[in-house]
Amino acid sequence: MNTDYTNGKSQNSSPMKVNDTKVQSLVKETDEKVAKPMETKLSETKPLDVKQSEEKSLDEKKQDEKPQNEKPIDVKPAKPEVRVLFAAFEASPFIKTGGLGDVAGALPRYLNDIGVETRLIMPLFSTIKEEYKKKMVKVSEFYVPFSWRNQYLGLYELKSGNTIIYFLDNEYYFKRDKAYGYFDDGERIAFFSKALLEALEYMDFSPEILHLNDWHTALSAVYLREMYQGLEKFRKLKTIFTVHNLKFQGKFDPNMIKDPLDLERYENARRQLLQKDAVNFMMGALNYADCITTVSPTYAEEVKNSFFGEGLEEIFNRRASIFRGIVNGIDYEVYNPKTDKNLFVNYDIDTLPLKKKNKIGLQKELGLKEDENVCMIGLVSRLTDQKGMDLLTAIFEEMINYRDIQFVLLGQGDARYEESFRYFENKYKGKVSSSIYFSEERSRRIYAATDLFLVPSIFEPCGLSQLIAMRYLSLPIVRKTGGLKDTVIPFNKFTKEGTGFAFQNINAHELLFTIKEAVSLYYDDYDTFKLLIKNASEKDYSWVNSAKEYKKLYKEIAGIK
Repeated sequence: MNTDYTNGKSQNSSPMKVNDTKVQSLVKETDEKVAKPMETKLSETKPLDVKQSEEKSLDEKKQDEKPQNEKPIDVKPAKPEVRVLFAAFEASPFIKTGGLGDVAGALPRYLNDIGVETRLIMPLFSTIKEEYKKKMVKVSEFYVPFSWRNQYLGLYELKSGNTIIYFLDNEYYFKRDKAYGYFDDGERIAFFSKALLEALEYMDFSPEILHLNDWHTALSAVYLREMYQGLEKFRKLKTIFTVHNLKFQGKFDPNMIKDPLDLERYENARRQLLQKDAVNFMMGALNYADCITTVSPTYAEEVKNSFFGEGLEEIFNRRASIFRGIVNGIDYEVYNPKTDKNLFVNYDIDTLPLKKKNKIGLQKELGLKEDENVCMIGLVSRLTDQKGMDLLTAIFEEMINYRDIQFVLLGQGDARYEESFRYFENKYKGKVSSSIYFSEERSRRIYAATDLFLVPSIFEPCGLSQLIAMRYLSLPIVRKTGGLKDTVIPFNKFTKEGTGFAFQNINAHELLFTIKEAVSLYYDDYDTFKLLIKNASEKDYSWVNSAKEYKKLYKEIAGIK
């Protein structure tokens, strides 16, 4: 767009009347007492007792680049058992940088299928494809009070399948080439956290649950309790906060508590957001949310100790009664070897021999020795110490020289690991391929071609790679941590049970011995190896089961029987 923008709004405007913020009348000192989180029952959060604020006028905004449809979408599922607004900073297929995008893009659809009316809310990034923007309709526009500023916000919605997605438009904060990685990320994300609450007043939707995800939405739990809970639409609104990646907590200069967060005057907010020399967005949600979840039961226990807790273990222990672990799923419609167009040949458990055609295809593509019977090991991962790269590089040459093995890697990360895998590729030509980048198409081909798939993480909240590998009938080799422990059943040579292979300790040679065990089974007892493949194929790690668990939790928090 060629027009000039101030506060994210076009200068071509004319006046209109709408509701402004409810903030100015919600700052009484008596309100601060309500900010203390309730610890006893999930459904016992008392709202603030405050008055509705007055209306204010604002200028009307017209943007040529934005969708011009003005009629709201009317999609109301029959008799929903509970209503949920699912907030995330990214969601597939609109924008995705990691696992959170997969979760936000899939889980709401599965929830809508089982009687949970779930709508998604996210920023309207300028990089979202035009094919989606053309289908959006405009709901409203208004200003969001943000510290001393009044920032423009446009509210759009889009129907995608069975789900309504709300998009929040402010070009000052969201007209960027990528979702994260800017000097003002703290301010941008704080604005989103507050704006999504303001937007609720302009929706024809009254959720019982606000489901927040990771630090990008964490401040919404704080703002809700401190500034909005006394308003009619927010009185009964409960919050659930899901930790996807505890490594990233949203830590910023402590002066942000005053500007732009505007929370310095709230004693409880100051106390529960400030951590040593930083304001910690995630810590705010962990203290204020009505319920906390993370993405696997084992990880929910692990983060209660200092090794995994990243400095927040005290909160997880203190709020253990409202802390749950629910394993993520994967979208079985997207990840399906029987229909995946990225593969050389489609297959399923009933046509397992066709899987070898994908091995030959990948060998040709990568310049490896063509042999459909060689044991191929795959790895699709960020190359970081968290993902176990120290363990793998330490034993790599012993592994690759053990019997006849090919190794295929796809990923990027720390330079030292990238250089190590380039070295291995150069030294073991025809046996090792290292693609130091990411490609969704190639990742699918690796899942389809490999016999074994490595996920040797030091810690892993849930992990999707092992789930996708089993879906594509490649047996995972994992460390017993987090979601890896919850989803992969280790091979038992006596009972022939298992869906993969696992090692316990953070030890390179334990990893090596487990790889040797898996490779030996492949070559020496392929019938048992195929039995493990069959076992893996019978496990259901789609979002269906996870959605049912979330539904039960939502109803419990909302007090719905």
